[in-house]
Amino acid sequence: MEFDVTPRSLYRVKQPSWSSHAVIYQVNTRQFSATGTFVGVTERLEHIKALGADIIWLMPIHPIGQKNRKGQLGSPYAVRDFLAVNPEFGNKEDLKQLVAKAHSLDLKVILDWVPNHSAWDNPLVDSHPHWYAKDYKGDFRPSPWWDWSDIIEFDYAQPDLRNYMIKAMRYWVEEFDFDGFRCDVAGYIPNDFWQQARHALDSVKPVFLLAEWENRDLHENAFNMTYAWSWNETLHELAHGRCSLDRLRKYYSWNERAWPQSAYRMTFVSNHDKNAWDGTQREQFGAALEACIVLSVIGEGMPLIHNGQEAGESKRLAFFEKDPIEWKEHPIGDLYKSLIKLKKSKSYLGNGEFGERMIQVPNSCMEQVFSFVRMNQDDKVFVVINFSDRPLTVNFIESLHVGTLQHWERNESMEFSSDTSLTLKPWQFEVWHT
Repeated sequence: MEFDVTPRSLYRVKQPSWSSHAVIYQVNTRQFSATGTFVGVTERLEHIKALGADIIWLMPIHPIGQKNRKGQLGSPYAVRDFLAVNPEFGNKEDLKQLVAKAHSLDLKVILDWVPNHSAWDNPLVDSHPHWYAKDYKGDFRPSPWWDWSDIIEFDYAQPDLRNYMIKAMRYWVEEFDFDGFRCDVAGYIPNDFWQQARHALDSVKPVFLLAEWENRDLHENAFNMTYAWSWNETLHELAHGRCSLDRLRKYYSWNERAWPQSAYRMTFVSNHDKNAWDGTQREQFGAALEACIVLSVIGEGMPLIHNGQEAGESKRLAFFEKDPIEWKEHPIGDLYKSLIKLKKSKSYLGNGEFGERMIQVPNSCMEQVFSFVRMNQDDKVFVVINFSDRPLTVNFIESLHVGTLQHWERNESMEFSSDTSLTLKPWQFEVWHT
């Protein structure tokens, strides 16, 4: 007896061609400019474009709840009205002009969407109380176990709630021409809802969906990209000497074998959560910061830039108050620009199936040095990172790295042979390519 064992992919989301080498940039409207407005964002769109970004992720733009508000201005994730804009930021016309200007620069704009919960004083609480989850006492509840006292959770067992939420999402695509959504705590929402939402949104125009979650199943029928949380956590532990380098190798093994290559993983060293609660990029990664940024851009995954990183991210931005970014020229901005320029110049450094897999290059210091190539039939990049706080001399095994390679930044070429060695300072990275 023969069985039908033809391989079939469960992953039906097709990545748009424009995203092949895309980079994503997060904007916190409140802190992005001195005015904290949509106009303040619009005025700096050329700056974002010049970094090499392709997608702007705009943090929630809705009115914020007053009841149980945290701080003076509250969290943008405590939404009081899903169909309105926060007057703190401007009006709907200002927002439309922001999106239109971004599109004129060939930038996509995705809106941060908060489907899991609302503010306590959202009108839906009174008009549709049955749409909300209840605790063991029958009262409205924040998400269990979290200190999210300024919000209450929805109950997605309610079909009418799903219908409302999809219509609300469609409104922002139809009326404002948004290109998709970053979906807050996406894993708290049943996956079948996301399939329903994707179908409804794509009937307006093809959208790009980013899930704040790390689960490959979300890629089956809904999401283009998910967070690489475990990548970020591993590098954070490495930077502080709290894990072995093999933990990073395990991440890439998991990424290659357990996830579909079509799935984009968002690689990042900072975002609004990490900055506000864990510290600035330098506080989080110390002397390892530049090496981690290199891996986020040149390794597999779509790199994220959190607004202000390119200016040195000199402070933890207050989450519930006005606290404008201190804009200035900074070497981190130059580093991102150079790395992104390299990424976009090489087909094999594309995202997902548009690029090539990382292949490990074994070396003589495997406990400290991470080395790999990404390559196609004709070209390659060779990356070497010293993930330790001491100088090392390292040589390499096998032949993947062999050939005449150009330094990614200096006007210098080098002939790599089977017995070539490199001397690396603590946390130093080297990038060479054909």
